[in-house]
Amino acid sequence: MQSGPDISALTTSIQQETQLVERVLGEMDRVIVGQRPMVERIMIGFLCGGHILLEGVPGLAKTLTVSSLARIIQATFHRIQFTPDLLPADLTGTLIYEQSSGDFVARKGPIFANLILADEINRAPAKVQSALLEAMQERQVTIGEDSFTLDDPFLVMATQNPIEQEGTYPLPEAQVDRFMLKVKVDYPSRDEERQILERMMDSPEVDLSPVMGVDDILRLREAVRLVYTDDKIKDYIVDLVQATRDPEKAGLKDLAPLIEYGASPRATLFLARAARAHAFLRRRGYVTPEDVKAIGLDVLRHRVAISYEAEAEQMDADQIVERLFDHIEVP
Repeated sequence: MQSGPDISALTTSIQQETQLVERVLGEMDRVIVGQRPMVERIMIGFLCGGHILLEGVPGLAKTLTVSSLARIIQATFHRIQFTPDLLPADLTGTLIYEQSSGDFVARKGPIFANLILADEINRAPAKVQSALLEAMQERQVTIGEDSFTLDDPFLVMATQNPIEQEGTYPLPEAQVDRFMLKVKVDYPSRDEERQILERMMDSPEVDLSPVMGVDDILRLREAVRLVYTDDKIKDYIVDLVQATRDPEKAGLKDLAPLIEYGASPRATLFLARAARAHAFLRRRGYVTPEDVKAIGLDVLRHRVAISYEAEAEQMDADQIVERLFDHIEVP
């Protein structure tokens, strides 16, 4: 176990690094009113190299948030509108016949960017979803006989509308598991909405200043990896994930019939990494149980499959995960 002075020195070093992130968040506040949890979770995705699934009704500034962030960190950004007639080649690229040379040349698709906004991902057929999710996993795309490595950092933000389900292709559970976080985007408060009206009524274009570059993101990732996670915190994370699989063993017998199946080991890794990034954003060199709790719902809500019995009792995955957090002993 690390000694106090080491943690103290680490925290001082991390506080210097987080100044850059705070400048990014400050610049975002000039454009986005409220929605700080969503903005922070997008930053956590960048700092951990994890992809994010955003769920919320249209008009909650999801696209504006992602495009603004891309400008601030000087990253390349593409928005892809998913539709039922989209083809995998529309994402990844295709071979084009070049008449002058008589050869087929690879033309890269919109997936070649640092930041991808996959709008309404559940509107495209399964083969298109698979092409995107394969690129997310492998970080490379094959066009013809050649493989092309995707840009680094590479972050996919996928959105889906929770209300309109007609004509959609729900993401299979195995594919949803590849998203590090599932973030529910909520309506702004009354005060926030009044502020939005004040700012945006005459639709002024905010001139955003670039704060950092793509290289800075890669450097900050290394800083996040240095954040110290105590063995007790690691045990706490494993206990939480284990409880989603066997709630009865964790002393929550009443939850057993409500859970179809629990979170995979990928959830354990993502929860540990996301908790580290959350501690980093809070300018700390060590992870606390509060970091795990703060980000835990976003990591676990799409990995806990609820049973028909839970649906009959009008319980969702969020309520079940919250019960687990309330019950599992905090170190």
